[in-house]
Amino acid sequence: MGLILRLLVAAGLAADAIVHWRFAPEMAFVQGGSIDGELLFRIQAAVAGVVAVVILTYATRWAYALAFLVAGSAVGAIVFYYYVDIGALGPLPAMYEPVWYTEKTISLVGEGIAALAALAGFLTASRPKREDEASRAPEAATRP
Repeated sequence: MGLILRLLVAAGLAADAIVHWRFAPEMAFVQGGSIDGELLFRIQAAVAGVVAVVILTYATRWAYALAFLVAGSAVGAIVFYYYVDIGALGPLPAMYEPVWYTEKTISLVGEGIAALAALAGFLTASRPKREDEASRAPEAATRP
């Protein structure tokens, strides 16, 4: 089960990375904020790609948590900016886009699958045992 979750997370993050990288040049003309849309999309693509490699390399709780944060924030952003036009938000440009197209759907599905699989991985990944807990466990079981 662990390998399947890791592959789902990595595949979802890879879809996210590919779509963001491909659409980065088109976002160069988005107005507002001190970070332009192209840079924002390239950062998202790079972070998603790196975290996909991390989750394939390490199946730890912190890796799943990191993957959940990246994928979950991407899902939140795509849904939020579909429904809400808040304009530029601090350094972020105005990313409002109330349309759906194939690549946007692929990105949302990939991010959603990655977020859900990362959450499942986080909940099912075993925690490393600390030495003091391991040494106390048998003692606690023998008490009346």
